[in-house]
Amino acid sequence: QVLLTESGGGLVQPGGSLRLSCVAEKTVFTNYPIAWYRQAPGKERESVAQIAPGGNGIYIDSVMGRFTISRDDAKNTVYLQMNNLKPEDTGIYYCNADRLPVAKILGWGPGTQVTVSS
Repeated sequence: QVLLTESGGGLVQPGGSLRLSCVAEKTVFTNYPIAWYRQAPGKERESVAQIAPGGNGIYIDSVMGRFTISRDDAKNTVYLQMNNLKPEDTGIYYCNADRLPVAKILGWGPGTQVTVSS
């Protein structure tokens, strides 16, 4: 059973924008803070933003002020609005629970590829 499905990636030039979507199974969406993770080529997966039910977004320094995470409770969906994209934002983006042990149990989806290049 696929519990989280990502979409919205693509190829964009530096300075461009993309909006990623993560549709979560209702129980997952309701019970867990959801994070967006990024795995750049040759690097380990890292959490770049997370949001709890009813909470505000939390970001790593490198995306602060450029990325905005939000939730739509009616659609069980978490969004990641990415503006002023940089080449170093390139990678596969995944959504999952904010805690890695929980994410491992829930399982990882295929992610969505984001490529920032001129």
